[in-house]
Amino acid sequence: MIRLARVPHLLALVALGLLLGGCAAKVVTDYDSNAAFASYQSWAFALNAGEGYTSLDGSRVEAAITRELGSRELNQVDASTADLLVSYRIDEVERLDTTGFSYGLGFGSGRFGWGLATAPPVREVREGQLIVELVDSTTERVVWRGASKRYLNENQSPETRQELIDEVVAEMFNRYPPGSNTQSGN
Repeated sequence: MIRLARVPHLLALVALGLLLGGCAAKVVTDYDSNAAFASYQSWAFALNAGEGYTSLDGSRVEAAITRELGSRELNQVDASTADLLVSYRIDEVERLDTTGFSYGLGFGSGRFGWGLATAPPVREVREGQLIVELVDSTTERVVWRGASKRYLNENQSPETRQELIDEVVAEMFNRYPPGSNTQSGN
């Protein structure tokens, strides 16, 4: 039984756990530390950007990227004159999802006991992970990369997909350029 005096401590602990869970990064970024990010003034979508994806999600991603790069004072130009080429893709990711309950039975006394439990049901889920790469047009090397830790799936409504793409792309570009004041860690 929980003592009444411990209830505030338990509530504070639960609140802290929820707060820290809400702060978890939705994206990871990586970059070439030798790249001269301050010299990049213009960008364009690479010719193969978004290749092979549905046009609906592709247009959502392109709109979000255009908005974010525009807010960083980079000019969108023709691919032949751009400093940066933007490539994006949605990689299919397979992951295991556990849903439901596991059941257990145990007994014991003091420091000793014995128990038996069932594993929760597991199913394989296929989802889409958004990856955005910025390529130096002169060297044709990736200088910056952002990858989502949140996934698109076919069960999401168009509104949910739009909101997820907007959130993820905004968080990716909060970390661009590396070392900027808007950068909030990986």
